[in-house]
Amino acid sequence: MLIIPSLTRKQTLLLVVAIVGALAVVLSMLSRSVLPAPPRKIEMTTGAVDGAAHQFALRYQAYLKANGVTLDLKPSTGAVQNLERLSAGTPVGFVQGGLGILTLDPQETDSDTDLRSLGVIGYEPVWMFASPALAKTLAKGLVPLAGKKIAIGAEGSGTRKVSLELLQAYGINATNATLSADGGMAAANALLAKNLDALFIIGAPQTPAVQLLLGKQEEVYLVSMEHAEGLTRRFPYLSLVSLKAGSVDPAQDRPRQDITLLTTTANLVARQDLHPALAYLLLEAARDVHKGATLLNKPGMFPNGIATDYPLADEAARYYRDGRSFFQRYLPYWAANALQRLLLVLVPLVAIAIPIFRVVPRLFEFKEKNRLYRRYAVLLEMERDITSRRLSPGEIAKATARLDKIEQEVSHMKFSLDFSDRVYTLRQHVDYVRRQLHAHAEHDAANAGQPAA
Repeated sequence: MLIIPSLTRKQTLLLVVAIVGALAVVLSMLSRSVLPAPPRKIEMTTGAVDGAAHQFALRYQAYLKANGVTLDLKPSTGAVQNLERLSAGTPVGFVQGGLGILTLDPQETDSDTDLRSLGVIGYEPVWMFASPALAKTLAKGLVPLAGKKIAIGAEGSGTRKVSLELLQAYGINATNATLSADGGMAAANALLAKNLDALFIIGAPQTPAVQLLLGKQEEVYLVSMEHAEGLTRRFPYLSLVSLKAGSVDPAQDRPRQDITLLTTTANLVARQDLHPALAYLLLEAARDVHKGATLLNKPGMFPNGIATDYPLADEAARYYRDGRSFFQRYLPYWAANALQRLLLVLVPLVAIAIPIFRVVPRLFEFKEKNRLYRRYAVLLEMERDITSRRLSPGEIAKATARLDKIEQEVSHMKFSLDFSDRVYTLRQHVDYVRRQLHAHAEHDAANAGQPAA
């Protein structure tokens, strides 16, 4: 039990003011430097305006807005440009699998990059569409694309990077084929208009251009490559997924058979210095946006922290392991964040304050004891002097004046109630020494045959 001696009103007021003032200063310093409040506005680099990534970003924007945070969206040509922007300081964005350091060099360490993954948010297959006649010849490989006009995506896009790598594996390049920088809806419409022979699109199944072409099965075919598994050995960042027969449109039997697709993954990537509260908010948004089923995955598969292209952020690791924090489950975003920051500051302060509250009362007790004991020391010295020798009238008068001074000082001092009995005892001792002096003076006067003064 913490027992605090009774203090005077002045002492209590001073103690409270001192402690509250100290706590206010410490809280202010910590909140501004160690635990700053999260910003209310951040930027996100997305992708092409007509692509799935930008559409996802619009849903992130709505989710953050509902929690009081403005998300400014910056469309881009694709994943390569997104990565450049992230490296240059943009706080968060989407990055296609195969571009991150853990894919390019698994031996890299966390200290080699300022970027962190908040998780994998979904599959991004390599969709290759071609005219029906050409598509049938591509099942065994891409060699028949020689001499054809192929859309491989815009400069700065992940589609272009992967398309060029796949084409080069079959000896197709700008010297023996016409490579167009068209992408998205423009490329899809060009293919339908027969201005292209084939096109590559890398994106989620919800990509508008992919949805358009999947609905035109009689005009264009989705290529299913028999070499798909072999290509994953040459390009480790690629894996396999299957578009099941009838999954696009069961009534129209689309597709008519299972189609094997090469796929990358999409990573939600943030800079390492992103405020932890915003990281958790973005993870919540990702869960809300990507938790559902698609043509390629069952519900609940994404987001996850498996096989990320960048080191997994600490906040993401905790989120996937433990889920949302207690406060995030029951409080709005800003309230939960403020309370968490407050607790992070208060817990160590309380650990410091408890010993202080134990020590301060003892210091007050020591101070009051010291005031009493100093006067007891004077009384003890006077008493020893009286009993050890004869005092002259002048010395008796001087000692009496000292006793009067001690009594006056004690009567004007303020002590806590715990010390009231000791104060009374001190006064009794003052009276005792005064009586000894009086007796001493009477004895000397009797010996001199004179009345005592």
